[in-house]
Amino acid sequence: MTAFVEEAEHDPERGERTGPDAEAAAQKGLPGGETAAEPLRRSATVRDALLLWVGTRAGMLLVALYGALIVSGQNHAPLLERWKHWDVGLFRKIAEFGYDGDPKLEPDPGLPAIFPGMPLAMRLVHLVVGDWILAGLIISFVAGAVAVVALARLADVEGPVGAGRWAVVALLLCPPAVFLFAGYSEALFLAFALPAWLAARRRAWPLACALAAGASCVRITGLFLAVALIVEFVVSRIRRDGWAGWRRGAWLVLPFAPLFAYAAYQHSRTGDWMAWNNAQQTGWGRTLVWPWEAFRTTWDSTGGDEGFGPMFRLEIAAAIVGVLLLVWLLVTRRWAEFVYVGLQLGALVTSTFYMSIPRSALLWWPLWVLIGRAGARHRSVIIVYATVIGPLMVPMLMSFLNSSWTG
Repeated sequence: MTAFVEEAEHDPERGERTGPDAEAAAQKGLPGGETAAEPLRRSATVRDALLLWVGTRAGMLLVALYGALIVSGQNHAPLLERWKHWDVGLFRKIAEFGYDGDPKLEPDPGLPAIFPGMPLAMRLVHLVVGDWILAGLIISFVAGAVAVVALARLADVEGPVGAGRWAVVALLLCPPAVFLFAGYSEALFLAFALPAWLAARRRAWPLACALAAGASCVRITGLFLAVALIVEFVVSRIRRDGWAGWRRGAWLVLPFAPLFAYAAYQHSRTGDWMAWNNAQQTGWGRTLVWPWEAFRTTWDSTGGDEGFGPMFRLEIAAAIVGVLLLVWLLVTRRWAEFVYVGLQLGALVTSTFYMSIPRSALLWWPLWVLIGRAGARHRSVIIVYATVIGPLMVPMLMSFLNSSWTG
């Protein structure tokens, strides 16, 4: 039965299997040309992804409870207080007070850089749980569960069998995965973006574009996803004819609607259509520069003695990984994924200095799918990855819990 499943081919144009296995399955009356083992394999993929998600989250919770005290001997803050650092406070501020911020404090010019999806979700959950930090943690937990299931299914579509499990392992063991636990926007974005891409691979364009619109509410990365969907649609249609098929491309406008709506909202507040972009400069000190200037500034910061040196080295390492990923996507002619990752990396390496590239790498699902596929073919890949990369998560987590800058 395993060999029967592995020999089936996947037709991404129709989201179904083709070839002799599809014919045999059709004779057995299974829908969509599915083999008899397909539903069982999908159930196993979902189960494994959720077990990995819950298990790694439990491990992080144990570290948050005991690890910080053991290592530092100084972090005696309550459990929830250890997760309130950096952007979590900004999400809370917007959720509680809006983009004008706390009226008792000076206005924060950097707030428009944050898209409204996560603050709105926090505001809704806060109606039930009553604690802002806990609301963010709940959102990330639920959204992350959705994301890892979609990642596992996407990697299984790419094949071979078992790639989904190892793709999830690769994602959850990478050091920046602490941000998938904390009340940050990465998990929520992936909960929309990964199912959107999976739907696009199955050519379910209305669903894909609706989910991508949700992703556009959460992060500016939704813009890059929207452009990548256009590329994916065009590439998929090149092999097919018919005006009716091309008319479905009208759905591709939908992911841009939240971006325009947010720009219009900020214009109504500030009179500036580019308030998001300008907030990057006024609130975060980030401007557009040549790539070599950004690299030189970041490189010069790696020797800093204020605790930022290691993080800038990690920023450079993540940028190198991004470049290597782009080369692979280009060589394999995965044009849509190349556009998605390339636009992100291009924006990050032309900023004044490298910031949050490792955290952004969480959103590069072609990387995790690639590792998952390699791990399914050669188990030694996952063993080496877990041995070398996995332990780095602990210092990253400890750094975040102790309010050190972690990207």
